[in-house]
Amino acid sequence: MLLENVKLALTGLLANKMRTFLTMLGIIIGIASVIAIMTVGDAMNKSVMGQMGDMGVNNISAYVMQKMTEDFDYSEDAYIREMKDKDYFSEDMINDLSEHFSDRIEGIALKKSAGEIKAEDGKKYANITLEGVNAAALKQSKIKLIAGRSFSQNEQQEARKVIIVSDRYVNNMLQGDAKAALGKAVEVVIDNKYYDYTIVGVYEYSESSVGGMSAGKNQKDIRTSAYLPLQTALIQMRDKQLYDEMEVVAKTGADQGALALDIQQYLNNKYYKDNDTYEAYAYSMKEEIKSMESMLNTQTYAFAAIGAISLLVGGIGVMNIMIVSITERTREIGTRKALGATNGYIRLQFITEAVVVCFIGGILGVIVGQIFGIMASKMMGYSGSASIGGIIFCVLFSMAFGVFFGYYPANKAAKLNPIEALRYE
Repeated sequence: MLLENVKLALTGLLANKMRTFLTMLGIIIGIASVIAIMTVGDAMNKSVMGQMGDMGVNNISAYVMQKMTEDFDYSEDAYIREMKDKDYFSEDMINDLSEHFSDRIEGIALKKSAGEIKAEDGKKYANITLEGVNAAALKQSKIKLIAGRSFSQNEQQEARKVIIVSDRYVNNMLQGDAKAALGKAVEVVIDNKYYDYTIVGVYEYSESSVGGMSAGKNQKDIRTSAYLPLQTALIQMRDKQLYDEMEVVAKTGADQGALALDIQQYLNNKYYKDNDTYEAYAYSMKEEIKSMESMLNTQTYAFAAIGAISLLVGGIGVMNIMIVSITERTREIGTRKALGATNGYIRLQFITEAVVVCFIGGILGVIVGQIFGIMASKMMGYSGSASIGGIIFCVLFSMAFGVFFGYYPANKAAKLNPIEALRYE
């Protein structure tokens, strides 16, 4: 009986193609807007989560922060003691931390900025940021070497003057030949002092590593990182082995949230217990990623819900057209009832017709929404698609709308008096 009702519904809809299309239009627009929003939202989520993931999903950030006590003065004029040597993370503290959590920590990434400079050779120039890094920090940066190698352990320990530069630097200064750049010197002036380093590696520059901030810039003016051994940067900057932040890389399988809390408590109980102003704070990057993902998903669902309001307009349109259709087919309904059709059969026939309208409109809406969503995502520089679950939900939701908005006119048709229906002109 259901198949027969579907055939009758399709026959009735094809008899009035333009009216059927206009009826579906509200459903198509509503579903398309929801799918497009979900597609763009998915693309943006992937982009943001990808960038955060590149920062290190197993990383725990630890840094020195001001103690927040109950009597802390939050006013702008509040006096805050400047950090002294005892307030920083020292080499002894870092080594102790590595040893104490050796079963849960893979390494501790340390960085030191050695300045932002412009390397020049005649008319050629390249903007670079010199960063001193240890082995763990270099690994964490996830640079892709296209020529040469990373720093050796001896180069790190002996503070050798070696450097890893980007392919952008090679393009600007050395005619773009990465292999030929190996062994060449990078000459810079920092604070009126001359330094030169030997290139041992060239990595592939990626705009995603700077969040796409270079978009629209002159390619020669893009500032890229150049990496030095950590000890080299410390000696060059005449800096002590003191740090106000560090990245702890957890071993695979470790509970990052619990480890972050344990690290924080260990440092505070052993090293900052008697500190009058500062303390250690640690948080898990994985927990931050989860929080960000939840926030982005909530935002996407909120926008999708707003877009779904247009479905209400489409549903009202379906109800309106169904009432008009019933009025036009009053004599047909009377004839069916005179031949023995029950109220339930008549009601099911018109509900089926409304559901078919909404189902077809939903399918077309999904197709249109995917097309516009993918186009919008690509224009924004992302790639994404609506989830299969979301598409199925939208189609089922549109069919549910057909039942909801089709029930009233269907019930009205079922209650028609067959004698009065046959007399209807």
